[in-house]
Amino acid sequence: MSDRNYRAPAQCPVCGSAMRVTGLKCVQCGAELKGSFAPCRFCMLEEKHLKFVEVFLQCRGSIKEVEKALGVSYPTVKNMLEAAVTALRLDEDPRLKEVRKEEDRSEILSRLSSGELDVNAAIEALNQLKGGKKQ
Repeated sequence: MSDRNYRAPAQCPVCGSAMRVTGLKCVQCGAELKGSFAPCRFCMLEEKHLKFVEVFLQCRGSIKEVEKALGVSYPTVKNMLEAAVTALRLDEDPRLKEVRKEEDRSEILSRLSSGELDVNAAIEALNQLKGGKKQ
């Protein structure tokens, strides 16, 4: 048996339904536990979302630091963050979504005012908030 750890698939390759863990085994003593266990939310993330969440946490949630670490623009970081939030199903409360939009709008304008964002990047970010097209 290989010591290599493989990621368990979150979706069935046949029908696309959610997969469940049905057995666990201790690597030390060999004890086994059988049942039906729901995987954690993070275990179900696609690799790209998981890597983004890891970088985001390493940067202590600083979007500026995430931009530097990944070498991407502010709008790209915001899109990656939204994709991870959606994948984790944390965006289901519409009131919270509207509050976040207003906070994002204020942050974009503040960063434009301080010179951290240029006009084109700010316009792109604001358009994405409205659901507009990228320029």
